[in-house]
Amino acid sequence: MDRRPGRPVIQEIQFLAQLEHSMQIEIPIKIAGIGRYLPDHIVKNAELEALCGLSAGWVEERNGVKERRWVTTETNSFMGAQAALEAVKDAGLKLEDIDLILNASGTAEQAIPDTSALIQKELGMGKSGVACMSVHTTCLSFVVAMDLCASLIASGRYKNILVVTADIASVGINPKEPESASLVGDAAAAVVITRAGNGENAMLHHALLRTYGDGAYFTAIMGGGARRHPNKPDTRPEDNLFHMDGLSALRMVNKYIYGFLDELYPGLSKSSADLDAIVPHQASKLGLMLLTRFGWPETKIIRTLERLGNCVSASIPVTLYEGIKTGQIQRGNKVLLIGTSAGLSIGGVIFTY
Repeated sequence: MDRRPGRPVIQEIQFLAQLEHSMQIEIPIKIAGIGRYLPDHIVKNAELEALCGLSAGWVEERNGVKERRWVTTETNSFMGAQAALEAVKDAGLKLEDIDLILNASGTAEQAIPDTSALIQKELGMGKSGVACMSVHTTCLSFVVAMDLCASLIASGRYKNILVVTADIASVGINPKEPESASLVGDAAAAVVITRAGNGENAMLHHALLRTYGDGAYFTAIMGGGARRHPNKPDTRPEDNLFHMDGLSALRMVNKYIYGFLDELYPGLSKSSADLDAIVPHQASKLGLMLLTRFGWPETKIIRTLERLGNCVSASIPVTLYEGIKTGQIQRGNKVLLIGTSAGLSIGGVIFTY
């Protein structure tokens, strides 16, 4: 073993274990099609400022959001199905070509059944028998789903996977916490992931997820599960609302982010290297501002925060859709998806589109 001078054996073993996780994956998969759904209802800052008792201009100054979309009658499965139909058409496929529906959302339509089954039903595939399941890592659900899809396709288990992300965050805002209440939006996005064909250079190169449970309660909804079930007499209405200790979460991210980036892709904490585009989770104005400290050019970073807010797990694929449809991301481009989520987790993937 080629040990580094002065490094204790136990540290060397830990270092090599981490290095193994950061090795290139190089799985030939591609995003064959992409779709998006945005609710028609646009909520301007003035409405949020009135709801939360804020002064005019506070929301844009603090969060960088001018407007966001909120649902009226839409459900998670309806939004997800609309995005899915566009994605399947964009891929040049039909619904009957899909052999797995993977729900990758941070919010659920209901406790049971899984939202993936509701999306299948909404698509008119309720008699198809197509497998349905979910991956749930809140704001990083789509990123983790891409990593999972690569393994599932490489194994030969599935050929055409429909990944659907549909988040409705507006139902859980807490007006007493204006920073988060004025930040979130509702949206859905979907992609069809397939094996890259001969002659195509589409590839998943790197993928990494790190979770630090000491930050589990920095971002949380305490209700909705067995611990604070709605029928328990000591469950409070506020237990069902979103809570975020943004400062504590940011401090924890700062502690780990540099090491995470270099583990994901050596040198990433200092430059954007050979990346053509960067699609970050649209967490907040401050979160996006901090990206520039890594030496990543603004021209490579794609944003939707100003118009759509933070759409939970849908933020990354909704913004990816923006990049593809505006031509900022083209076939052959190397793309980074990066973000944080409740847990506290940090995750990212690098792929050639």
